[in-house]
Amino acid sequence: MLNVFDNMPEGLLACEAHQLHEVLPGPSLIHLPGRRPEPLLVSVLQHGNEVTGWLAVRALLHKYAERELPRALSVFIGNVKAARYNQRYLDDQPDYNRIWRIPADRPATPEHAMMQRVIDEMRARKVFASVDVHNTTGLNPHYACVNRLEHRFFHLATLFSRTVVYFIRPDTVQSLAFANLCPSVTAECGQPGHEHGTAHAMEYLEACLHLSEIPTHPVAPHDIDLFHTVAIAKVPDEISFGFGDDNCDIRFLEDIDHLNFRELPVNTTLGWVRPDSNAYLEVRDEHGREVAERFFNFTNGEIRTVLPVMPSMLTVSTTAIRQDCLCYLMERHRGFYEQALKSA
Repeated sequence: MLNVFDNMPEGLLACEAHQLHEVLPGPSLIHLPGRRPEPLLVSVLQHGNEVTGWLAVRALLHKYAERELPRALSVFIGNVKAARYNQRYLDDQPDYNRIWRIPADRPATPEHAMMQRVIDEMRARKVFASVDVHNTTGLNPHYACVNRLEHRFFHLATLFSRTVVYFIRPDTVQSLAFANLCPSVTAECGQPGHEHGTAHAMEYLEACLHLSEIPTHPVAPHDIDLFHTVAIAKVPDEISFGFGDDNCDIRFLEDIDHLNFRELPVNTTLGWVRPDSNAYLEVRDEHGREVAERFFNFTNGEIRTVLPVMPSMLTVSTTAIRQDCLCYLMERHRGFYEQALKSA
């Protein structure tokens, strides 16, 4: 299932994301040489509608078309088939960023085996660092995610943004799998189609290629805003929802995505429940425990916050919510970074 190349396939850099299927037979791992042999891994298009990563890689490789890369570069181009249709993933596919760990409770799929092969290939090549480039649903700033509270991870993240989010769920994502091998980061580049997102991602990847090493000393506290994802909120499959549609079980604010990365006070309204409905939200913490009552109150048909919280990834796309989640819930504690430094 995985196609491996030791050079750039002819015509690939002329392709837009939706044209990649014309050159690549499927998910592909491309190894390119550089001055320093330990490669930087860049993962793009794990979600076929998140095109900024591919555009950034393409711009970077055009820039270095006539000169040597500062470091070896391996590019994993993920869901080429979904990219053809500008979809996160197709109906007969898994989410490519939820299959980087072999499941314990069911048989592994060919896609699971493919991701394990990517891991094995990069382990053998002594991967230097990993960057998984994504776009966000809804209105979000550019930010980086880490899965380890370690100095090298913080340095790699703050090279992209001072806003850093630490999470350990979902635990089947690419960045967490590669955290076992090297410093790894997810770079969230805002919504697709913005030139600033592509330019920022390209500049970040180039900066990573120029690193001779990743520092092991602490990042200065004034150079990082560290948030902790404490829960994931989802709309159960059997519950209908919309934005301004009174016929739905849950009617969310029409501009709910404007609440992303805002510290919401207690009693902030997110939406309303239809009077004759028993609709609810499923909220699980980073240990998989159901904690909806800790975060939301459904009294008098309104969905209100119970405690101060900061959401991310809120969106007005019903498809994105069904395929992923309503939002992630984060907390910023005074002294959280200092606590992280002690454990790093």
